[in-house]
Amino acid sequence: MGGDLPDYFFRVRENGAAVYRVNTENRQRRIEMEQIAVANIRNGEIKPHGDRVLGPQDLAAIRDWMEARAATLARRDIDDIHRAVDHLNLTAHWAQTRATDAQLDEVTDALLLAMHDLRTVLVRRKAERLGRGTGGE
Repeated sequence: MGGDLPDYFFRVRENGAAVYRVNTENRQRRIEMEQIAVANIRNGEIKPHGDRVLGPQDLAAIRDWMEARAATLARRDIDDIHRAVDHLNLTAHWAQTRATDAQLDEVTDALLLAMHDLRTVLVRRKAERLGRGTGGE
């Protein structure tokens, strides 16, 4: 491993991360990671690990990571939606050009229900935005 290691390592979990302090300042120059906290992005909570007291530097690093992680997840969410639009277009092309009757029988009802549900939500949300004067257009 080349270069300097960061002071903290964040082991990502479903709703945040386990936070470790990274230490290489020992005789063997081995990497030691000591868990210092658990960070929850959903509720913003930072829980010290065990009876540890987190210092201002620890809290600042964790909060910075939480902010960056939330931004990353938000970007991924919108990217996933753009991919879903692409998949819908590819699905339409597949259904029109390559799908067999058996394949269409297998997926048509599920697709129609999912698309109806999505359309209903999108139309309702658009009407709400237009009603507030924030149509985004």
